[in-house]
Amino acid sequence: MQRFSQSPTDPGFVQNPYPFYDRARGAGDFFWWDDYNLPCAVSHKSVHAVLRDKRMGRECPPELAPDIPAHLRPFYAVEAHSMLELEPPRHTRLRSLVLRAFTSRTISALTPDMTRLCHDLIDRFPDAPFDLLDAYARPVPVIIICRLLGVPESHADDLLRWSNAMVAMYTAGRTRAIEDAAATAAGDFTGFMRDYINQRRKTPGDDLISTLIAAEEQGEKLSEDELITTCILLLNAGHEATVHTLGNGVKTLLDHNVRDITDVGVEEIIRYDPPLHMFTRWVYEDVTMGDHSFKRGDQIACLLGAANRDPAAYANPNQFDPARKGPQNTSFGGGIHFCVGAPLARLELRIALETLLTRCPELHISESPNYGNVYHFHGLERLMVDIS
Repeated sequence: MQRFSQSPTDPGFVQNPYPFYDRARGAGDFFWWDDYNLPCAVSHKSVHAVLRDKRMGRECPPELAPDIPAHLRPFYAVEAHSMLELEPPRHTRLRSLVLRAFTSRTISALTPDMTRLCHDLIDRFPDAPFDLLDAYARPVPVIIICRLLGVPESHADDLLRWSNAMVAMYTAGRTRAIEDAAATAAGDFTGFMRDYINQRRKTPGDDLISTLIAAEEQGEKLSEDELITTCILLLNAGHEATVHTLGNGVKTLLDHNVRDITDVGVEEIIRYDPPLHMFTRWVYEDVTMGDHSFKRGDQIACLLGAANRDPAAYANPNQFDPARKGPQNTSFGGGIHFCVGAPLARLELRIALETLLTRCPELHISESPNYGNVYHFHGLERLMVDIS
């Protein structure tokens, strides 16, 4: 396995990681990333295979579970109940309960509300240049997920602050200060959700939290800790990736002078510049993939952003083509951990982009944007635009 060194916080890589992916992919389906000390699946074929192989998963093998430092216990107390970090049978029970409440009918019913929200936000756009992330890309997903869950929108700023602090734990530039902030946010978020869930038990409504409280799977309800973590996961995942995708997507569309939004075009936005570039899997039993052997306890990083730019899967992959045909992109993951919120994200993107470009035909970028130093996420620091 060929070795490559590339700091994930290097400014050039942060702004454009795709040339590094192309170099690494030239060495084969897998390479060793020295900076992470991990083997990485870099081709579409290998990422697709690892994500779906049942001999691998998200949950750390128990004999390798690390001791949790005291200052991080509030954070990992939440993570311990996250279906994103679990495997069957517990993952199956949690995901089936969420899917029961997260139906296609529930998602489709959000369309009018989502459209009104987009129009309301656009009505408030100033005449001078402004940051589209703050004015549009951040409020749309966080308000929608609040409404879906039944959490008061008046707490949206708190939820954003807690969420941003928690997801920073997954970035390459993680520090002790980031860890302390994440632990504090996890404690505050948990306390808020526990109080609110208790309110909902007494006065259930027509929302996801009430549905989850009532949901049963083979007679077994979610525990309160599972319910709290599931709500936090949906709030975090339900806006973080969508904010980045909306920002990256608007930049891409304006850069290429594309104004028509189709479902195929939305998939191309998700493929071309996705919000999450790395997702790891633990190896549960000795396995050979292609020319490489992996042992129980190994970890493999799936490079989603690299898989989406593989020329073996997509013709001219570094070109943006809103009419592109090709295999399913890897941006939503795969296998049993395929993103439960993918239908919601696709609907949000289509409505938000279509409404924005219809209402703002003169929308243009007023200041060259930069990507944030947040790898393995990939999103803009801000997106300054003008509508006149």
